[in-house]
Amino acid sequence: MEQNRYFKRVTDQTPTRFWINNVTAKEADMALEEGAVGCTQNPSYTWKMLNGSEDETYAKQRLQEILNVEPDDNKALMMLQRELVGRIATHFMPLYEKTNGKFGYVSIQGDPLKEDAETIIRTARFNREAGANIMAKIPVTEEGIKAIRVLVREKVPINATECMAVRQVLDVCQAYEEETAGMKDPAPIYFSLITGIYDEYIKSYVKEHDIDISSDAVWQAGISIAKKVHALVNERKYNAGFISGGARGLHHFTEMVGANASVTINWHGTADKLLEQDAPVVQRFLQPTPYSIEDELVEKLEPYRKAYFINAITPEEYENFGPVVLFRSQFESAWKNAINYIREKRAQL
Repeated sequence: MEQNRYFKRVTDQTPTRFWINNVTAKEADMALEEGAVGCTQNPSYTWKMLNGSEDETYAKQRLQEILNVEPDDNKALMMLQRELVGRIATHFMPLYEKTNGKFGYVSIQGDPLKEDAETIIRTARFNREAGANIMAKIPVTEEGIKAIRVLVREKVPINATECMAVRQVLDVCQAYEEETAGMKDPAPIYFSLITGIYDEYIKSYVKEHDIDISSDAVWQAGISIAKKVHALVNERKYNAGFISGGARGLHHFTEMVGANASVTINWHGTADKLLEQDAPVVQRFLQPTPYSIEDELVEKLEPYRKAYFINAITPEEYENFGPVVLFRSQFESAWKNAINYIREKRAQL
């Protein structure tokens, strides 16, 4: 890694790091060369690998072999996903070993159509077999938190995802503190605040409801939630890592620079563009959100109030909170596409 490259300068000058999202083997190596410290793979990953990626040939070959031994389509997809993500995990294993497990994790999520606690726990145990640096990616819903508590007790590393509200983050951090009290060498936990998807939802909400609100306020909505989360987690001294995810623009990385956090980004369209632009490192995250912006967001946007105020949402509501539904729907669609593809291939056997 060249010493003056953008991500290297971010690492040298700030506590901010980056994770890479949904990568091929080649992209994983490029990201690691630029300083990536972890990798997130979501339920759309397998469909991406089967559908025109650099690793398509490998993925289809492995699927064919799995179909020869596994009669259940969903189990076949789970097996293929674990194998594909496990393959990427081997690329991150040297970093995991070099840092004694501080960095180098690759997170993997299960079937987005089956997210009861029992299924989440069973899937996490299944996926952990892919490697020591595999991290279970679990949605922060009422059922997800139940599963997280069990898996924390089993010392499974966790990426608590689909966080869109401050309370989701605080609930999962508190659960981790309670379950690790007195525990020797607990496995790490990260929470993923999906800032980019939250912003995508807010934009569509404003348009759908024809709300008169400044574009500046809409642009800062997700980052302002991230700043409140960052402050509260530090204030309460929670021992959890912070990941900002769902980037939908370069600003979802650059506006987070300065945070004691990681930002998960795609290689194509985000990481490569940031390297190309090679902009100066500016710690914008340290600049507080103007009160006028927060006031406008609170006054005009009900989904912002639910995300911003701790008591404005309950655990029972997490699963059906608008931004969470939007995020999960993208995973569900890709999972269904992969299942349909498997059915077609099985019919050809």
